[in-house]
Amino acid sequence: MKLFLVPQFVKWIYPKRIWGINVSTPSVFLTFDDGPIPEITPWILDFLKSKNIKATFFCVGENVHKYPEIYTRILKEGHQVGNHSFDHNNGSKTRFEDYIKSFSTTNKIFNSKLYRPPYGQLSRKQEKEISKTHKIIMWSWLSYDFDKNISIEKILRKANKQIKPGSIIVLHDNIKIIDRTKELLPKLIQLIEDKGLHFETID
Repeated sequence: MKLFLVPQFVKWIYPKRIWGINVSTPSVFLTFDDGPIPEITPWILDFLKSKNIKATFFCVGENVHKYPEIYTRILKEGHQVGNHSFDHNNGSKTRFEDYIKSFSTTNKIFNSKLYRPPYGQLSRKQEKEISKTHKIIMWSWLSYDFDKNISIEKILRKANKQIKPGSIIVLHDNIKIIDRTKELLPKLIQLIEDKGLHFETID
């Protein structure tokens, strides 16, 4: 079963991780994982600029190293950035030393105190080490934009029911889902705005 909305018990099990944000205004937090890459990140930036929306990009260090001009554009256009490891390691399948090295290598490439574990996988030991210096940002609502077995229509139905003020929303700037991103993002933004919500970055 695909859980778009994070169950409350998961938040209780991992209280050090940030699953949503308390807000005093009707705002949500749009986030993108895996970039930056030239095939889709500039298109996302163009669209967000046209809508005057700011987002938070959790960047893979290797991609920032390859495409520094796109990373620079993200910052210049007022978006926030976070660490998403250097080479997209799965915490449950990576030795502690290798995982922390990937995290630390990205810290040397760009400075951010936000961290999101790839695949949402992070051991207690990894969490303890990273949380010494970084806020571990998870999510309230996962779009499943990467799962081509889930229709855009279903994603939007779930979004309409489940996204609320304070939600941290996950999408991806990933080469594997370019067409889905170009279809989903405008529709999702319109739906969220129709709900009377606006967008902020994670600070």
